[in-house]
Amino acid sequence: MKCDDNPSPNLVRVAGQGAWVERPARLEKDGGGAKRSRAARLFSPFCLLTALMCQFASPPVHAENLLTALSRAYDGNPDLNQSRANVRARDEDAPKARSGMRPKASVTANAGPMYGNVRIPFGAGDAAGRVTNFAKDYIGTPRGTTLNMSQTLFDGGATEHNIRKAESGVFAARATMRLTEQAILQNGATAYMNVLRETAILSLRKNNIAVLEQQLKLTQDRFNVGEVTRTDIAQAEASLAQARTDFYAAQAQFKNSMANYRQIIGVEPTQLEPARPVEQHLPKSLEAAIEVALLEHPGVVAALHQVDAAEMAVKVAEAALSPSVAVNAQVSNQYDNFNGLPGSRGFFAGASGQLNVPLYQGGSEYASIRQAKEQLGQARLNADLQRDSVRASVVSSYGLLETARASIISGQAAVRAAETALAGTRAEAHVGQRTTLDVLNAQQALLNARVTLVSAQRDRVVASYAALGSIGRLSARQLDLGVAFYDPAAHFEQVNSKWIGTDTPSGR
Repeated sequence: MKCDDNPSPNLVRVAGQGAWVERPARLEKDGGGAKRSRAARLFSPFCLLTALMCQFASPPVHAENLLTALSRAYDGNPDLNQSRANVRARDEDAPKARSGMRPKASVTANAGPMYGNVRIPFGAGDAAGRVTNFAKDYIGTPRGTTLNMSQTLFDGGATEHNIRKAESGVFAARATMRLTEQAILQNGATAYMNVLRETAILSLRKNNIAVLEQQLKLTQDRFNVGEVTRTDIAQAEASLAQARTDFYAAQAQFKNSMANYRQIIGVEPTQLEPARPVEQHLPKSLEAAIEVALLEHPGVVAALHQVDAAEMAVKVAEAALSPSVAVNAQVSNQYDNFNGLPGSRGFFAGASGQLNVPLYQGGSEYASIRQAKEQLGQARLNADLQRDSVRASVVSSYGLLETARASIISGQAAVRAAETALAGTRAEAHVGQRTTLDVLNAQQALLNARVTLVSAQRDRVVASYAALGSIGRLSARQLDLGVAFYDPAAHFEQVNSKWIGTDTPSGR
């Protein structure tokens, strides 16, 4: 159905909004009573969906659906881009850990003025015991350069375990990034549906004002002919004033939803199309959903990688008690640096093996081992906590989805019943069996039923995205957003074996 096609003779387009809403009921005089015309019958629940679909209709602007909105958030949301940058920063932990078994080299140079005075006694002393001394002053600039090189051959396995610890940390960071991606996509879907809901509610409340204005006019006409009292007019005026208050509140909520949409998606919402739930991606049973969540949810995956990293941290701490073996080499050139002899020059080159066997360093290494073991226990408890949290989230989200489904069915029935009740109340008021207050109450009941149905339709879509996120499958790939998917492995492969260089690679 196109937005330019009137979905029902009961609907009219709202000026400036582009949405089809209910035509105000036309109450006609008929023998001193009120008769509701056929064209003013209240629209069905299907027309609520039509109003959602056609809102923000503006032919020159291309329509945007939920998936394109989520694509915008996936590409440009600052929180998600920040999380990706954090993963790239953690990637550098791996080459840092590999540096433990790589050679190290340094050059030292020294230069500076030196003053020296040399006195050498010689010869026999005279009768007074005085000895003749040879004295010489030295002023020079000793200088030299030294090249030092070392290569660790064995460090008790510390480097190997540090590498595995770093890799586990990288995988945990990737899982945390997936959590952020899920949160952005779920928040984006919620913001999208909130705008749809608030727009539909705003249209309903605006239309309700038009209906109550007609009701007030009719009541005043009936008062003029003596059919009702001034109390009926006051009741109609009070209902109209309350309707306007509700409309202003709906306007405020609509603006809030628009601002939240802009924050998450990155653009202002324009011509939003209706959205469908993503229930086709969900496991059919709650038990299957829990099983999937405990294996795939990023929160659980991150916690398990953190356990692996904590296990490696224990082994790194224990390696401090192991002996280490290294080879050192040194090449040195020195000038004017030997006993104050100007013009002297020295060249040295040598290599040596170094064995270090730790015996006791004050007990700090033992404290580090105990601390690492406690942190390992904490990581394991956190993994158990994450499993319990994910299980509870799955049960809750599936419950909310089932509630939303049932609410739509009951909401449709409530709207049909409220339509029938309003039509009957108006007919009975025409023959004097109902009061103006009864008509106003019936009109309010129908409005409330429609608002509830619109909210239930929104809740079903939002709950389906929440359920997909609770099992860990809410992702751009799963939704097939049609964007260039971010691959964190590309940057890791670029830096993992990098030996030198300060420029960041392009794998972003």
